[in-house]
Amino acid sequence: MLILWISYGRGDAAMDLMAARERMVLDQLERRGISDRRVLAAMRAVARDRFLPPEFAEHAYDDGPLPIGSAQTISQPYMVALICEAAALAGSERVLEIGTGSGYQTAVLARLCARVYSIETIAGLHQRARAILAGQNIANVELRLGDGSEGWLDQAPFDAIVVTAAMPGIPRPLLDQLAPAGRLVAPIGEDELQTLVRIGQRAGAWHEDYFGECRFVKMTGKHGFRD
Repeated sequence: MLILWISYGRGDAAMDLMAARERMVLDQLERRGISDRRVLAAMRAVARDRFLPPEFAEHAYDDGPLPIGSAQTISQPYMVALICEAAALAGSERVLEIGTGSGYQTAVLARLCARVYSIETIAGLHQRARAILAGQNIANVELRLGDGSEGWLDQAPFDAIVVTAAMPGIPRPLLDQLAPAGRLVAPIGEDELQTLVRIGQRAGAWHEDYFGECRFVKMTGKHGFRD
């Protein structure tokens, strides 16, 4: 008699995570109105579980933020997709990201534009994100440790700037670092509740589009919240 032993282990766990990622795209993104096919493809391609501490990996595709250490969180998948869609990226852009965090949104952006410049103010998160992104051979990303509220002047102008921390207002240095047809997407408001706003110029004047309420951790730095 031939007895076949079937071992269930890491391969099955990986398949479960892939299935959960697909459900996330269908249930959390498409059904809530995310329609940009490039954004949906990027969200399908980037494994959120790889950007989380191991103890939270099984919850990677839950509908909400998760802790990543240093009192910071990885953003809700829907919010990552909404920010990327609001940035309206075609593939050729140079994008500044304020708040690298886990590196998850950085990796999604890297699939949507030519190059990402990402700034993080917390050294431990900066180092961890650098290691994760390098481990996935994501080559079109440049990282910096510093005050993101002042932007990245020596790499400006940017076609898009995306901010992943709540700001009380838009710092003038960020507006000054936008290309003429550029757009900035950021959560603006109080420290407990913000509105996701896209800002750009039309006919020589600044114009704002609104994408609903959101909650992000507070931005620190020169132009952030003052505790």
